[in-house]
Amino acid sequence: MTKQVLVTGAQGFIGVKLTQTLSQQSFQVRTLTRNATNDKTDNYSIDLAIDECPPSLCANIETIFHLAGKAHALAETQQNEAEYFQINTECTRKLLEAAKQAGVQRFIYFSSVKAVGGSDLQPMNESVQTLADTPYGQSKYAAEQLVLHGGYVPHPVVIRPSMVYGNTEKGNLPRMIQAVRRGVFPPLPETHNRRSMVHVDDVVQAALLAAENPKAAGQIYIVTDGQAYSTRQIYAWIRAALGKSPMNASIPSSVLQALAITGDVIGRLSGRRFPFDSDALDKLTGSAWYSSAKIERELGFKPQHNLQASLSEIVGYLQTR
Repeated sequence: MTKQVLVTGAQGFIGVKLTQTLSQQSFQVRTLTRNATNDKTDNYSIDLAIDECPPSLCANIETIFHLAGKAHALAETQQNEAEYFQINTECTRKLLEAAKQAGVQRFIYFSSVKAVGGSDLQPMNESVQTLADTPYGQSKYAAEQLVLHGGYVPHPVVIRPSMVYGNTEKGNLPRMIQAVRRGVFPPLPETHNRRSMVHVDDVVQAALLAAENPKAAGQIYIVTDGQAYSTRQIYAWIRAALGKSPMNASIPSSVLQALAITGDVIGRLSGRRFPFDSDALDKLTGSAWYSSAKIERELGFKPQHNLQASLSEIVGYLQTR
């Protein structure tokens, strides 16, 4: 792989780690962010939703890692479909066109497991083609199709990370940790649900493998840490990482259902999602189980982290914020 790369969304959780890793491995890193940075990288401050790509953006670049996009806004009761497609799909098209004009060889697109819907196949793999049920997922899937089938670069790859964990203040896991710390997270029953997750360092490793290996061209890869976690397990591990005693009691499922329905009503009346509603309950007690067997088999991907071993570091990081 070339030593000259472009990383979009370089100020995000994964983007920061990817940029650091590339720089440590002596790559010449050019970054694209919405806000100017003070670091030593060759930075372009561009809003792809508004600005055109200058010819110099992709000049002499052979690999683009495209992370920039609009994330799933959990607080929205009604997602702005046009905004998701403008940012996640059309901005990707704009960057792909600039890449083609500059002769970029590799385009690694960071999508999401939410680019497709659910399936009876468990764990779900790259063969699932169920239509995504949210504008966010649909916009990511549309962008994937551009990357893989638009003919813009010789080596296009789609990475679909499951829920990413690591040292960050954003996301469901940090919110759960803070809630457990404050004693306001309910002791959920053990439903034996299965949720896939992946450490940010392993996402970076997967992206580099996808860029380096010719077998990856034209492929979609789901990335997980190879484990499946129940929410009750995660809750118990967080309590242990926080130095709290084990909690044997749990709230009955019927009570949680009633609280979720109440949250649904409040959300409809206020026009903004209540912190605990049916969707939140599903994320807590439902399954989102995925297989990363394909990337392990084809590219030799081997996750180096698991959630239980990582929680002490994550808790320590959050305690300094």
